[in-house]
Amino acid sequence: MYKSISPNRELDNIPSLVLTPQEITEIKSLLRSITFEYNSIEDTNFLNKATLFAQELPRRIREVLNDFRLVENNLGACIISGYPINDSKIGKTPTHWEYKADKMRTLEEQILFVLYSSLLGDVFGWSTQQDGYIIHDVFPIQKNENDQIGTGSMQPIWWHTEDAFHPYRADYIGLMCLRNPEHVPTTISDLDVNQLSKAQVEILSEPHFVINLDESHKLKNGSNMTQKLKEKNLEESVNLAYDKVSEINTNYKEKVSILFGYLQSPYLRLDPYFMDNIEDKEEIKSAFHELVDIINKRVTLVTLKPGDICFIDNYRSVHGRKPFKANYDGNDRWLKRINITKDLRKSRSARAKSTSRIIL
Repeated sequence: MYKSISPNRELDNIPSLVLTPQEITEIKSLLRSITFEYNSIEDTNFLNKATLFAQELPRRIREVLNDFRLVENNLGACIISGYPINDSKIGKTPTHWEYKADKMRTLEEQILFVLYSSLLGDVFGWSTQQDGYIIHDVFPIQKNENDQIGTGSMQPIWWHTEDAFHPYRADYIGLMCLRNPEHVPTTISDLDVNQLSKAQVEILSEPHFVINLDESHKLKNGSNMTQKLKEKNLEESVNLAYDKVSEINTNYKEKVSILFGYLQSPYLRLDPYFMDNIEDKEEIKSAFHELVDIINKRVTLVTLKPGDICFIDNYRSVHGRKPFKANYDGNDRWLKRINITKDLRKSRSARAKSTSRIIL
């Protein structure tokens, strides 16, 4: 039903769609009408209407994302390719996400990203990540190059569930590639539960494991938000948000299960790099290490190219990134990232308004 992407891109087991010239024309017409009315994807009025606008996307896009949302018999990732990226228009890869220098240069791409995402659920952000913006930038920042964070480069980003420590983590993660000249691959993997014994599945579905806060939510990786927060009267709220995640990390070591849901085809929640050492019985350690080994052996390399939008099921798959050497010359790898939830209401206690998309 969908056009295949060449197998040399190592995407044989990922549902994929390549846009036709007619579909691109229809998308550009839709984006022109939206940008005539809105100049930011952070506009609450735009976000409230995004699901309606998304229904005007070409049918094949709506169909493939609807299937991805409902049918859970694939790797847990989906790619839509073919939207043209004008390399000159988007400008140089920024040096830091806090400046948002590309706000207008990549407005059409960001709007398209939100529309695709709205076919899967509601987009949201974190007050403790990238100043509470809905869409995050993923590119190398020199001071982070040896850190375990998306803005690093020299270290591999170990595969993980996004924001695994948090009960309001996303159902889906979206990645939109604007630039990737060095063909840096994203890593995606899942679990073949049939390779685990029944006893191991039972152990992994019990609360034996502690998942800690990752680097992206820590205060040291924020920016100087003072003026912005004063303008929005959010300074106290954001300070409280950092206090909350700090408390999760230091004072409240909740033990959780790694597997949950229907255990013959379970959902996943883990981030091995940021998990405490297992101090329980040997069979618990053994089950955990067996699961990690199985996932390691199933890693697929996905080299996104400009215009590719990849969605990852954050309950069924894990993802990471291979290391690379950044040049910091304005031409480094540049992705946009977005969080999507199927149920915005579940985080209502952590959002200032029912229409807010930012978790405090």
